[in-house]
Order: sequence, then C-alpha cells, then structure tokens
Amino acid sequence: MSKQSSVITEPEILIEEIRTSKREKVGILGGTYNPPHMGHLVMADQVKDQLDLDKILFMPTAQPPHSSVKKKTISSDIRVKMLELAIQDHSAFDVELYEVEAGGKNYTYNTMKALIELYPAVDFYFIIGGDMISDLPTWYKIDELVQLVQFVGVKRPGFEKESEYPIIMVDTPTLDISSSFIRHKVAIGGSINYLVPRVVQEFIEKEGLYKDDK
Repeated sequence: MSKQSSVITEPEILIEEIRTSKREKVGILGGTYNPPHMGHLVMADQVKDQLDLDKILFMPTAQPPHSSVKKKTISSDIRVKMLELAIQDHSAFDVELYEVEAGGKNYTYNTMKALIELYPAVDFYFIIGGDMISDLPTWYKIDELVQLVQFVGVKRPGFEKESEYPIIMVDTPTLDISSSFIRHKVAIGGSINYLVPRVVQEFIEKEGLYKDDK
C-alpha cells in the first residue's frame, strides 16, 4: 500500500478486492477497554460486516503510547476479563493479548510487525476512530506501519476525514459513549444500562469497580 495524498473516502474497488481475497482478513481494534462498551462492539461489527472480514481481534493495551494524558486505568487482568465477557456471544470476535503480555508501552508498528511474523497468511486491518486520523503523523514509524497494515477509519462527525495516509473510511451508527463517561456514571451511582453489555455491568457491580473514579 503506497502513501497517498488524500484519504480513500469511497473505496469500492479496494473493498471489493478485500471481499474477494483468499487470504484470512482480520481486523484489529485496540484500546484500553476500561471498560469495554457498546460503542466498541458496534464499531467492530460494522467494520467486519462492511469489509467482509473473517474476524475482529480486540487488543487491549498495557500502556497507551499515543495519549498525551495519562489515563487512570485498572489491571490488565480485569480489563481482559471484561472484554472476554463483552464479546462472548460473537463467534467472530476474539481477544489478542500480545500487548498485554508484552507489558509496558507498546507501539503499533512493533506490535503489528510481530503479529505479521506470527501469522504470515493473514491480512490485517487496523481500525481507528475518526478522531484519531489527525494524530497519525505522530505515530511511531507511521510510514512503515502503513506498509504493513490497511488502516480503517470509522467516520465521526466533526473530526478530520483527510489524511496523507491511505485509509478506508467506514460509516457506522454514531454512539457517543466513552469509557471515561461510564466510569464517571458508576462513581456517582448513575445508570450504565445499555452503555455496556449486561454481563459487563454485572461484573463491574460485583467487583465494585470505578466506585472511587470521581
């Protein structure tokens, strides 16, 4: 995939090539998942459906390398457990533990290089929200990274849709949900019904998570 002057906004030809490819097609959706919520699941399902991918791997981070603000998080074991509960009813969803097991700060380039070496018969599609597109020039070894994976951007109102890097843009229903909002709602005793899967809500309540996250 070569660098391009603008984002691919109507990639019918490229999408058709993806759908007819004989190689396994796997989407990667990274995040802290603190906690995982319905927005993550809708995004993953829509990308899988629209690009006809074989599988979506949810990849929790050990420590986010791109955020300029240190996020308050909980142990990776707990985040992974919530993620496993969230996706348990979707046969094409799975969890990729590479970054959690590696520990520390992980850069996407290093992670994807390792995954490609582990799974040489797989084509990877790295999914990002539209709010992350403008940050791509700051990513570690971004020019090399776009040669390894196809970026898939999920359109979000009010965020940049143009990029010097090749990105397939996908329309999904807009769910304005964030993990920080969910943590805040739990901390103040508010409802998180329909914001997270019921099993995740029950786990949060059982474990007493986020009670002091004010």
